[in-house]
Amino acid sequence: MAGAVLALLGSTSPLRAPFTLFFLLAAPAAAIGAALRGLDPYGRALAALAGSITVNMLVAQVMLAVHRWSVRGGVAAVAALSLLLLLPVPLRARISGKHPQK
Repeated sequence: MAGAVLALLGSTSPLRAPFTLFFLLAAPAAAIGAALRGLDPYGRALAALAGSITVNMLVAQVMLAVHRWSVRGGVAAVAALSLLLLLPVPLRARISGKHPQK
């Protein structure tokens, strides 16, 4: 989360680039990994990493296609897509009944 905050605030810290890169890879990977709970750990990690790279490439391609390239916009778009990918996970757990309602 520190990478997203540093990128969105426009910080000049030397830690901005590595933290932002980590955020751009980890946020979609965590969301995809949470959604793929049926796979074994190595398969889930590989699929999550591949999905993370795909999400980042999709965001970059769309931003280039519409001529609206910006670091802040890219970080915000990846964060929004990661949240959208993570949103169905608790809903699916509630619907499946694995967590009983109180």
